[in-house]
Amino acid sequence: MKKILTFTLIVFGLAIMSSCSSTKNTGMNNIIATMQVEEPIPGVCNNSRVIAILPFLQNGQVEAQAPLTDQEIEEQLNSNVHFLQDKPDYNDKGMVNLIINCKGQMVRCEIDNKTKSTELDQQLVAVFAKLEKWKAGSINGESVDTSVLYSFTIENGKIHL
Repeated sequence: MKKILTFTLIVFGLAIMSSCSSTKNTGMNNIIATMQVEEPIPGVCNNSRVIAILPFLQNGQVEAQAPLTDQEIEEQLNSNVHFLQDKPDYNDKGMVNLIINCKGQMVRCEIDNKTKSTELDQQLVAVFAKLEKWKAGSINGESVDTSVLYSFTIENGKIHL
């Protein structure tokens, strides 16, 4: 939970400090949160402009759209994460970070907040990694590289997004 809060605060701080996307609007409508990329990410269109989309009302930012609904992703996770199949009392939580490039291709998939099990983390990533073809995120109609986060909880051996 502390990592999730820290990440949220970092993203919010980045949003406040980020440059404006337009000079026409003021306030929250023109904030763009750019992810700090330490090392090049193969496959992104612009390493210096990977965006954490902040879809406030009428700000022109649209999140990348997965090829499946959240409910369908949950079903895939609960069907394909074998680690949980014989653990009906297992509880945990975590976060998966995906990078979707401006062409709608997933170019990175990794655990951001790890669970208590490396094996579980690997199986979660394997399911998310199959969601390759996305609709790219955009700002004012221009496709951009975006970071997508999926927080999840595991309660009584079932995964919930």
